[in-house]
Amino acid sequence: MFDVTIAGELNLDLILYGLPQAPQPERELLANHMALTLGSSSAIVAHNLAALGSRVGFISCIGADPLGDIALQRLAASGVQVDQVLRKASAQTGLSVILQHENTRSILTYPGTIFDLKPEDISFDYISDSRHFHFSSFYLQRGLRSHVVNMFRDLKQKGLTISLDPNDDPEDEWADDIEEVLRYVDIFLPNAREANKITLTADVDGAVSRLASMVPIAVVKLGTQGAVAQRGRERVTSPALTVVAVDAVGAGDSFDAGFVHQFLAGGDLRSCLHSGNVAGALSTTRAGGTEAFRDAPYRNQFLEHHRWVI
Repeated sequence: MFDVTIAGELNLDLILYGLPQAPQPERELLANHMALTLGSSSAIVAHNLAALGSRVGFISCIGADPLGDIALQRLAASGVQVDQVLRKASAQTGLSVILQHENTRSILTYPGTIFDLKPEDISFDYISDSRHFHFSSFYLQRGLRSHVVNMFRDLKQKGLTISLDPNDDPEDEWADDIEEVLRYVDIFLPNAREANKITLTADVDGAVSRLASMVPIAVVKLGTQGAVAQRGRERVTSPALTVVAVDAVGAGDSFDAGFVHQFLAGGDLRSCLHSGNVAGALSTTRAGGTEAFRDAPYRNQFLEHHRWVI
């Protein structure tokens, strides 16, 4: 039924712009702009995959509250199938507040229902009725984390390919249980910091080499430097696009969507990297990770101009 299925978190991002670099305690600080957008890595990947033309099924757990209503409506509007999203009347939907400074950002997340998604909430028949399964925010998925190995193994037995974006570890512990999970992953998609933390290396080259020995395709996102990927002994780099950026919120998740979409279309490593970079760049031109994808005329013009499929 699907090209891609995803099980993970669903919440909104509240982004505040124009804040001082070093906020002082007990002071009321004024932002010069704000945006309320669809957030959470899993949902951003799902939304943008659907906007690019993939058939996407999504499972999550949210509260039966106004924030959950908005998040669900935004995700469904992209074409993602959301009938498997669980609403919990007694819970609150999560929210991330992103403080956007001139050159850096701080992210404060109230988890809400993020930790509440459990294996019993996931229909295996639903997620396995797909060509590919994507999983984000490994360290945030506390209700699923200890079950991911078994879930991935069973999905592989069904013939699916699997991609994983670990995202940040809020506890900054980087436990090695992810190494067992990687045995069943086809595409691993960390950024440079995450790759170094997971592999205990100090440089990107070393991290890529280490990860390439663990998964068929290792991809490391390098922000304004583009991305690098290795499959076997083949290593490919792809430069980032030069665009007028609003913010980088969700750019890595948008990269994931572009890469996976092109991978499922049969693209080689270079074209998948390029498509990921184009999708990531597109997301930075509007607030948050999905707003640029919601504007179909703008999105299509951007993708055509940058030859996002090569």
